[in-house]
Amino acid sequence: MNYFQVTTIKHLLERNNGFLYLACLWTLFIAYLCLTDFNKLPTIKISGIDKGVHFVLHFFFTVFWYLHLKSVTTVKYNRIVVVIVASVVYGSLIEVGQALFTRTRKGDVLDVLSNSVGTAMACLVILLVIHFSKRE
Repeated sequence: MNYFQVTTIKHLLERNNGFLYLACLWTLFIAYLCLTDFNKLPTIKISGIDKGVHFVLHFFFTVFWYLHLKSVTTVKYNRIVVVIVASVVYGSLIEVGQALFTRTRKGDVLDVLSNSVGTAMACLVILLVIHFSKRE
């Protein structure tokens, strides 16, 4: 590594971009999982596992993007509302992408519902953490 690479990496890390990188990687990971053909892989025969996966993916999507917004902003706007809208819109666009651009996947309204429930639960956890951390 040369001097410029080291200083660039150091500069990026000093700006609290760790959560941004994590959130971006997670966002790309969701797109990959939801738009890739997995028909050739062995399947797991558990009823509703697909909805559980959507729940978990959007739970962490919400947490990671919230943590990023919290780390880079001091403006008093409602970060929760921003991440809720972002998660629902992103999940909906993924489902539309599945319906329009893939041959092996189908868009599903219940997947959007699972995404939204995961987002809601993440927001509940975030609000509880905020509430109880103020009490101490």
